[in-house]
Formats: sequence, C-alpha cells, structure tokens
Amino acid sequence: MNRKPLFKLQQSVPQILLAMSASAALLGSLSVNAAEQDTKAEENIEQISVIGSRRLGRTVEDSAVPIDIIGADALKNSGFTETNALLSNLLPSFNFPQASLTDGSDHVRPAQLRGLAPDHTLVLVNGKRRHSNALLNLNGSTGRGSSSVDLNAIPANAIDRIEVLRDGAAAQYGSDAIAGVINIVLKSASSGGSVAAIYGANVTEMDGVPQLESVSEGSDGNLAFTEGGDRSLTDGRTLTLQGNMGFELGDNGFLNISTEYRDRHSTNRSDYDNRENYARLDDGSLDPRELTVNRYNHNFGNGDVEDFSVFYNAGYQLTNEVDLYSFGSYSKREGEGGGFYRRASDSRNIEEVYPDGFLPVITSDIDDFSLALGAKGFVSEWNYDVSAVYGQDAFEFGVINSLNTSYGPTSQTSFDAGTLTYDQLTLNVDFSREVDVSFLESSVSVAVGAEYRREGYQIDAGEEASYAQGTFGPGGAVTDPVDGPFGAAGAQVFPGFTPESEGDNSRHNVSLYIDLETYLTDDWNLAVAARYEDYSDFGDTLNGKVATRYSLTEDLALRASVSTGFRAPSLQQQYFTSVATVFVDGEPTETGTFAPSSDVAKALGSPGLDAEEATNYGVGFTWSTDFNFSLSVDYYQILIDDRIVLSNNLSGDAIADLLQGTGANQGRFFLNAIDSKTRGVDVVASYNVATDGYGDLAFNLGYNYGKNEVTNIIDPPAELQGAGFDQDNLFSGTELRRFEVSTPRNKYNLSATWTNDDIRTTLRTTRYGETQDPSDIPERNEVLKPKWITDLDVAYSLSENLSLSLGANNIFDVYPDATRENVDDVTTFSRLFAYSSFSPYGFNGRYVYGKIEMKF
Repeated sequence: MNRKPLFKLQQSVPQILLAMSASAALLGSLSVNAAEQDTKAEENIEQISVIGSRRLGRTVEDSAVPIDIIGADALKNSGFTETNALLSNLLPSFNFPQASLTDGSDHVRPAQLRGLAPDHTLVLVNGKRRHSNALLNLNGSTGRGSSSVDLNAIPANAIDRIEVLRDGAAAQYGSDAIAGVINIVLKSASSGGSVAAIYGANVTEMDGVPQLESVSEGSDGNLAFTEGGDRSLTDGRTLTLQGNMGFELGDNGFLNISTEYRDRHSTNRSDYDNRENYARLDDGSLDPRELTVNRYNHNFGNGDVEDFSVFYNAGYQLTNEVDLYSFGSYSKREGEGGGFYRRASDSRNIEEVYPDGFLPVITSDIDDFSLALGAKGFVSEWNYDVSAVYGQDAFEFGVINSLNTSYGPTSQTSFDAGTLTYDQLTLNVDFSREVDVSFLESSVSVAVGAEYRREGYQIDAGEEASYAQGTFGPGGAVTDPVDGPFGAAGAQVFPGFTPESEGDNSRHNVSLYIDLETYLTDDWNLAVAARYEDYSDFGDTLNGKVATRYSLTEDLALRASVSTGFRAPSLQQQYFTSVATVFVDGEPTETGTFAPSSDVAKALGSPGLDAEEATNYGVGFTWSTDFNFSLSVDYYQILIDDRIVLSNNLSGDAIADLLQGTGANQGRFFLNAIDSKTRGVDVVASYNVATDGYGDLAFNLGYNYGKNEVTNIIDPPAELQGAGFDQDNLFSGTELRRFEVSTPRNKYNLSATWTNDDIRTTLRTTRYGETQDPSDIPERNEVLKPKWITDLDVAYSLSENLSLSLGANNIFDVYPDATRENVDDVTTFSRLFAYSSFSPYGFNGRYVYGKIEMKF
C-alpha cells in the first residue's frame, strides 16, 4: 500500500523511549506531582455523575437509574488505545466487533450498547451533545444502516472519566438516547501532566487456518496445494504517543490540553486464494505464473490507520457568580482498507495495467472538529448554563491501486471518490434551582431548559473518472463506442459519488424540557421529566420519564424507571446515495443505496422516513456494604416501533430495468420497517481488599444478558408485487437474524487489580457468549461458540515520575472458529475470509505491547 503518513515515527521508537527515560531521570528527585496528589485526594470522595439527573451533587450510589463510572486509571491499564475497545473491555453491555471489508466502516467502526444500533446511544462530552460522523455504515457490519459518534476520535488520555447511563433518556436529553447515554468528562487539572509512548504488535498463530507451503500442478492438470501447520504472523505494529498538560489561566482558571498520535499498521487474517488467477493457455494447460503468484492476495483484518488528535478543556471564574468554559477538539485520520481482489483474468481487470491482477484499496481522509463555548453561574436563586457547541466531520473517500475498466488501458489508477460532510450546531440554555415545599421531606429540584439544533449533511461528487462510463469493453477491450458491451464503470471497489448523488441538506429542531426531582420521604426519591421537540422535517414529539428509588435499609435500595423516547431519522439515512461493491451471500455485486425520497426509491415503494418511537422499562436494586462490597442488578426492556432499517438488496428483472444507467444491478433504501423488543439483565459488582503487607486488591465483575427480537415487519409495498422482485420481503431474513443473534447473548467481564508498593498488576478476562453470523442460505449460517479472552497488564514504577508497563491483550491467542470448519457450505469467499466479522472480540489474535509513561 502507498502509505502517506502524517509523521514518520515508527522507525524512531527506540529514540523516543530513550529520550523519555532521560527526561524522567532528570525529574526523578522531584516530590509526588500535583496530579498524583489530586488523584489520592479524590479516592475518598463519592463519585458524582453529570448524567442521569440534573440535581447538583447527585452521586452514583443514590441514582434511581444505573450509571457506570469508568475512571482514568481503568482506561490506561491495558494495551487498548481506542476508546471503543476500552469500553468493550470494561462494560458487559457494550459490543465492539471489528469488521473488515466493509468500505468506510473499516475506518470508523461502530459499536453498540445493549444490543441496539450504534445511533441509539447518545454521546455527550462534558454533558454537551457530540456530533456524529458523516459516514453511514452500510455493508455487512454491526449497526448496518446507522451513523454514530466516532468515539475513537476522542483519545483516552484526554478523559478524566466516562459516565455510562444504562437507561432510556430521550425525555431528558433528546433524540438517540434510547439505549442510554455515554458522557465523556475531559481532564481539568490546572497543573502537572504526562507523556507516554506505547508500542505493540500482534504476535499470533491463526487457529484453524494452515500456512500454504507450496503450489504445484497436480496429475489432473489442476492446481495442487501443500499445507503446513497453523499460520504464524507478526503484524499490526502500532505506535501510540500521548501527552497531557495542565496550565493555570491567571488566578481563577485552567487550561488542560491532551494530544495523541497513533500509527497502526495493517493485519491480515485472510486464507490463501486457491482459484486460478490467469486464463488457461491455448492448449488448455495452466499458466506457469500460477505457481509463483502471491496467493495471499486479500487484506482481511485491520487496515492501515494514522491518527492525530488534540483536545482542550478550559474554565475561568469571571466573578463569584459567573464561570466561563470552553472545550474543543481537532482530529485527523488517514486510513487504507482493502477491497476484493480482482484476478488477472477478471473482466474488471485490464491486463495491460495489472498483468497479475490487483487489490483495490479504499482510502479515507477524515477531518473532525468541535468547539464549545459557554457560561454558567447563579442569578436570582437560579443556577444557569448557557452554551453553544459546533461540530463538523468530513470523510473524504479515495481509491488507489485501482482502475476504471470502461476507460481502457489508459485508465488512471487512483481516484478522488467524493466527500461526505456532517455538521451540527447546538444552542442550550438551562436553569435549575431548589424549591422548598412544606409538605415534602426535602426541597424539589427544578430544572427547565431549551435547545436549538441545526444539522447539515453534504455529499460532494468525486472526479468524473471515479464514476463515469467509458467506451471500452470488459477487460478493457475495444468495443462499439455506442452499443458496447461496456466494461464496469467507475473506480473498481468504490465508484465515486455521482453529480446525481450530490446534495446539501439541513434541518433544525427546537426542544423544551422540564425535570423535577425530590424525596417524598427520607427514603423515597422520585424524579419526573418531560421533553417536547419540534423538527422541521418530520414534525413534533413529546416524551416523558418517571424514575424512583427506595432505600429499604442503609445498604439496600430498590429502583425503577419507565420512559418514552424517540430517534429522529438521521440526515445520512434520509439523503445518502451511492453505488458500491457489496458482499451478498458470498458474492460481490454492485448495489445502489438510494435516498428514500428519490425517484428510484419511490418507484420501489418508499414511503419516506419518520421517527422511531420507544418505550423503556427498568427495575433493579443496589446493595452496598461497609466491607467494601457493592452489587447492582438491573432488568430492562426496550420496545421500539417503526425502527429505521436498510431494505433488502432488491433484485430481479424489473429492478434491473429500473436501475439502468445508475451503475447498480441491485437497489436498496431506508424505511421504517420493523418493531423490536430488547430485554436483558445487567449485573455489576465490586469488592476491594486491603491486606497487611501484601498490597491492595480490587475485584470487579460485570455481566449482561440480552435478547433482541423483531416483533413485526411491514409488508412489501404494492409497487413490488409481481414486478420481477426476487425477494419475498423488503427486510431480508439475514438482516432480521442479525438484529436478533449477531451480538453475544451474554457477556462476563471479570477483573482483578493488585497494587503493592511500586507494582500494579491487572488481570482481566471476558467471556463472550454465543454469537451468530447468519445467512439466507442455512448451510452458510455461522455459529460462533462462547470464548474467554484474557488480558494481562503489569506496571512497575521506576521512580516517582516514571513507570513501565508490559502486557498482552488476548494473551492466550484465542480466535473464533475458522469459517472453513464452521459452515456446511464453504464458498470461495468464506474460505478466503477465514473468520467471521461478527466476532465480538475481533479476529486479530494476541497483541503484546510495552508502555513507558512519565509524569511531571
């Protein structure tokens, strides 16, 4: 691949580590830094959550809804540097599979909370709504048809803590908060800082996938392959550099800045290609090149990615009544992800350009920007918070190592395929106060507010050669320039966005909310909320929530909640239009995605999009003891009506006629097609032990059981009845089962951290329950058995300011069962792509790493 790095740093790892060590040695005589002192002081303070309640000072222990708090220490005690991977490792209800060969989703991978879609979880930063990314996940990955917030654009070293509200909260925070809310709280220290370097690689043996030892011509004149033992690899080399620094702003303010650079090289878990690459010779014999051509011709795994991000968080006390604040970010990501290999004899190849065939590569250039400004304070007995937040995400697609077959032998090999841009402006004004009520045990917390949000979504076409139809035939042959037949149009693997796909669309909405919370008695807390929203494109909605908590004893409390919610159709779902190569039942095909309001979609019966509606129920209990043990158990049920999904890939004679001239032979669009029910149980427990002379132990357990069920599917529209429509439903059986079985039915997270003097050891193991990768062909349905994945991190303090960590993620090198051994019907591509992309722990094997960190 033609990597274009932001910085060329991997070659300099030894020098970087040496320089950090030397710097730390100069600081070794300093006393414990201010940041460490702050951390120790905070250990004895109850955890206060920003989300779940607008009552000031609400602690997690007193919350009427389940909230998890993940601190900075837990985030750094592993080799993971991606925030999504960290959450998956720490939260049992969080799912982050790492799909491959899914176009743009290889570069911005989606994740799920409670088995729902990625866009069913609202993401906040410092309590303010974060903008989503511009990409729409379309091709065979978790969260197909969704656009979500790119959590991996938020570096872990910028995070002070992560608050996860596991309850429906649309009545409090608006659209998207059906599964829950993730709030990223940024660091705010005004002094001290740290720098760190992490370097690691996958050192692994592919379970169930043999190494190809040699290729020969068999006695029957066909290819013969000699296989050895399981294939061993060292790849995925990754360098991560992190820095954080706090500054004072005058006498009354702070500025905290965090930066991260990550350079991750690709991994490849493909099997060898046993197909003939070249056309047979005139006498029918094999081309001699078959014996020497590279048989590992696909890239199936992590792509090359280079990231740079910077976050800042600032505050200033202007007067005793007014605080100003601001935070913001900029991140840039450049990535490469392989597509499907085109063999030399493929009609989509031109042998004059690629005599041995080619692997086309999709490139990404993602720029993400956010800025928040606000003021908060106290006036006339009211606390207020006024803010403005703007965010923008631009995803520029490119294609390299490719060609436009219909342009013939002079076709260019790299293309600008177009750009997707999403932006969001949010204005908030919030007021809260305590109101004394004579007949109640406590005051009533009253919070009211209003929000204005404007969203924009823009598609810019690629260069003409990336999508246009030329005058050459299949294989780049000369053909009739008028009647053809013509070769495949556009850049191979990802035809660029056409001028017909271009658009610049926007909408706005206004919302009003009220929250009330009080103690009816000393032991009984009650909270109610209501929110009204009016959207410019689909109308208005009113949602409410009631949550309550009752303390049976000082240690034991019951809690329950019921709420209604909604999710507005995203602009990406409403307006995205594209044609791309999609993997359907083991075969690549050119599939068009058309806006629900387009002429093509309307001809297929599209009724347009409306909002999803949800009802959430939750009930549980918490138990906290004096001997450092705590336990919470929560049951939940989430009902979603009119759920927005991507239709089946529609095909047939009438469909082909309708799609003529679009470059696609199948079509699909978004519609409100299904109702669903999600039920489950979350269990969270912790136990801390302080020994006499042997250090401290902290044990944590998390468990999630979740079941998704599609309860209703709409009938196909009349336009498709008897019209050459191959499928029997708009929503395919494969996608239905993906909703129900493609996430683990249950998941355990177990961890133990031992701290003794200068040593800290963290052992974490996760059991992922049964997961399925379904297919419309039963013989290709893949059942992934439960597996345990174990991580180990050992850190040693070389001095008060310098520490060294060594560790491994998936230390026992566990893989999902190889697809070739796991299905009855092994196709060419299910062989080549050795493991299922729906594996909840990925399929890259063991990752070993070292980390050096210096604090000051």
